[in-house]
Amino acid sequence: MTHGSSGGHTATGSAGPAGGAPSPTNPTTSTPWGSTSTSTPNGAPAWNSAPMGAAYADAPTAAVPLVADGSAANAPTASTPGAGRGSHSAARARGPRRARLQLRHINPWTVLKFSCVLSIALFFVWLIVVGVLFGVLDGAGVIHKINDAYTTIQGGDAKPPVTAGVVFGGAAIIGVVNIVLFIALTTIGSVVYNLCADLVGGIEITLSER
Repeated sequence: MTHGSSGGHTATGSAGPAGGAPSPTNPTTSTPWGSTSTSTPNGAPAWNSAPMGAAYADAPTAAVPLVADGSAANAPTASTPGAGRGSHSAARARGPRRARLQLRHINPWTVLKFSCVLSIALFFVWLIVVGVLFGVLDGAGVIHKINDAYTTIQGGDAKPPVTAGVVFGGAAIIGVVNIVLFIALTTIGSVVYNLCADLVGGIEITLSER
């Protein structure tokens, strides 16, 4: 390629040095495109390249139209900042999703295991509550007054009716009874619920996103 005085481009022979394209190792009478020819002290030609003007740099791409049809080339990717903003805004505009579910079957074995663990935990909670209540009443003197009133009525040889052993023993018996009743009622209740769900359908629940 040679750059004439009128600013046009003229194609020469083949692009390689053997095809006539000028280079420092293959000097010719013509200068490379965009360069000026000078001479060195030994008489060999040299070239000083000058930067291309803005008109030549922009000429190949000036007429290329922009793609604005929403194709995959312009589609936002996961690495593009703000790529998921459109989906999140659309989800907010649509509102939270809801799902209606129906509880059709409860496994009695899982209910039995769960009720065993829960009833034992509630048993210890019951004992702690009884102990705290007994300590508060004893510290306030209520237990002592009840025992004095009972021994006064029954005589001096009567034993006090309200003691720590009696209170905690009765609380333990009541707790064990509650454990057995709670496990039995919950397990039987799951079986009854399964029978009713087979007849009339289970309980419907609605789940919704926040």
